[in-house]
Amino acid sequence: MAGDSKKVIVAAMAGNGLIAVSKFVAGFVTGSGAMISEAVHSVADTANQALLLFGMRRSVKGATELHPFGYAVERYFWPFLVAIVIFLLGGVFALYEGVHGLMSLDVPHEAGSPLWNYVVLGTAIFFESGSFYVAMKEFRHVKGGERTMKVIRDTKDPTIPVVLLEDTAALIGLFIALVAVAMTHFTGWHGWDAIGSTLIGVLLCGVSWLLARETHSLLIGEAAPPAVREAVLELVRGDESVLQVSQLLSMHRGPDDVLLAMKIHFDQGLDLGTIEVAIDRIEEKIRAVHPEMTRIFIEPDAAYDDAKDPALPR
Repeated sequence: MAGDSKKVIVAAMAGNGLIAVSKFVAGFVTGSGAMISEAVHSVADTANQALLLFGMRRSVKGATELHPFGYAVERYFWPFLVAIVIFLLGGVFALYEGVHGLMSLDVPHEAGSPLWNYVVLGTAIFFESGSFYVAMKEFRHVKGGERTMKVIRDTKDPTIPVVLLEDTAALIGLFIALVAVAMTHFTGWHGWDAIGSTLIGVLLCGVSWLLARETHSLLIGEAAPPAVREAVLELVRGDESVLQVSQLLSMHRGPDDVLLAMKIHFDQGLDLGTIEVAIDRIEEKIRAVHPEMTRIFIEPDAAYDDAKDPALPR
């Protein structure tokens, strides 16, 4: 999955970088606020993909004395930062351009030929569609038969959904800018351009809020999916030394890095050495089926109380 995620990010970053340059040229030549907003949007997207790549690179660092559990959580921190960048560098700037344009309608506007805008927007839509296709293709592998929003909410790897949402917002923003440029061209009223910038700002602020909400949940620690917890629970209960599992806690620290902690009520007739062997055996069984369980902590629970963990799957 990491390789697929990296391919999606690189494709998006290359496209957005070229698109940003062409949008700035067209925006400055024609004086279009909507085009300048779209240019800043593309700069934000390019910077965001660089941040995602940086996070992926840092996440594979080994454990240190200061960070004994490693750096896997970097895969969640940088997407959260991406959401903030989209909001500040994309959404807020576009809203400022739109509001400023609406308040300056009485000021004479000097604009060049709109042909630049049409050419750049058409080219940008073409390249952005290619990036969107790559992201959607990889997202479908993750999605399976589930609904799109459910996958975005439940996924433990936010990289591909982040790029997909960015590309979706970029395509919608491009069409908004195209309509704004065309309406300004045909009517001569620059309010359309300001309205286009405002709509782009609202769109980007909405996307940034969605991304921030989902990545924030991952950042503070989400449990493994219910199906995975059930499978682990059944596997542990199937061991001959186990009478009952009284507590099972899990937390994703990264897409492929899960911390698992359990309290297990073992057969009271077993001595300490036999219980230690049983714990090692259970850990090996879990890792054989779920290699993402990188750290497993098992505590024998002598004073077993079936009611102490009401959230435990039965």
